[in-house]
Amino acid sequence: MGKILLPFFFVAGVFPGCSMSLSPEQIERLARLARVALTPQEGDAVRRKLNRVLDLIDRMRAVDTTGVEPMSHAVEVPAGQRLRADAVTETDRHAEFQAAAPAVERGLYLVPKVIE
Repeated sequence: MGKILLPFFFVAGVFPGCSMSLSPEQIERLARLARVALTPQEGDAVRRKLNRVLDLIDRMRAVDTTGVEPMSHAVEVPAGQRLRADAVTETDRHAEFQAAAPAVERGLYLVPKVIE
């Protein structure tokens, strides 16, 4: 069975007002929307895994973060950390790349249509 990765906002968008726990019917709907064939056993395994993730989200949402300052990084960045200067280090080779492409129109690469 391949892995199914569904972000929380997708699940919440498909099932607005869901109680952060998915039913077998909701798993069937998600599988149909994702165009994934699941056996009943696979569907049950996926439901258990997604419900564990949703349970973790519920527990995280319950934590009182009043007064906690938002961070820009997951770990504290040392105050003396040196960052490189934001400077251009390469030349613009757009025209060179476009010249080598088999088909270009108005600065865009043309590719064969792959979706009907």
